[in-house]
Amino acid sequence: MVIRDENDVRGLLAIGRICAQTLHYMMGQVEPGMTTAELDRLGAAFLAKHRARSAPILTYQYPGATCISINEQVAHGVPGSRVIQPGDVINIDVSAELDGYIGDTGASMIVPPVDPAAELLLKRTRATLNKAIDAVTADAPLNLIGRIVEGEARKYGYRTFRELGGHGVGRTLHEDPRNIPNHFQPRLRTKMAEGTVFTIEPFFTPGIGRIRTHDDKWTLLTIDGAISAQFEHTVIVTRGKPIITTLLN
Repeated sequence: MVIRDENDVRGLLAIGRICAQTLHYMMGQVEPGMTTAELDRLGAAFLAKHRARSAPILTYQYPGATCISINEQVAHGVPGSRVIQPGDVINIDVSAELDGYIGDTGASMIVPPVDPAAELLLKRTRATLNKAIDAVTADAPLNLIGRIVEGEARKYGYRTFRELGGHGVGRTLHEDPRNIPNHFQPRLRTKMAEGTVFTIEPFFTPGIGRIRTHDDKWTLLTIDGAISAQFEHTVIVTRGKPIITTLLN
């Protein structure tokens, strides 16, 4: 999406805030012994309370209001009977629609007790998201995001997943630019256009960085069983600093 006026900005900020609040609420409700389906129902009720609709359901008839991925599950984890355990690394991805606008955000957390190596993985992934956002400005090369993400991953001995990256968003869940890689692509000549709306979502893993699709046709898994972390925001490109639509406040 490319914004046309201030109404677009207000609409994106409104749904972005709801997505952020939903994510924050769900992360605060996580407890060992609950199922991912129970956690998803809490998220669905929170979205409904704010008149928002799950974007994955609207777009893909996805079998859950949110995506909840645990440990070896990288992304698109289908809420179900899996029981949350102490020490689990959990990623929650919330994307939703309100009044024709869509926001998309995500974050990872650890259920205590916290493993120091996993905690460091999350800390570095979140820091990389912030570093990539800081580089977003009109006319900057789009592949700068991948250069930053891949560079940070290599610096810390992690890997990214070449199949996963950011994407355009705003009126639909996935739109142009369809793919914003988390690795450097020198042949990607596109520049960031003012007003463009897209997500930035680095994924880091201490494993080999390869994925497969679960039998449910949705959930993506590391092929080596390694954990991963993801953090995501939706941004609007400006001539200065980007507007982050999915901030909590």
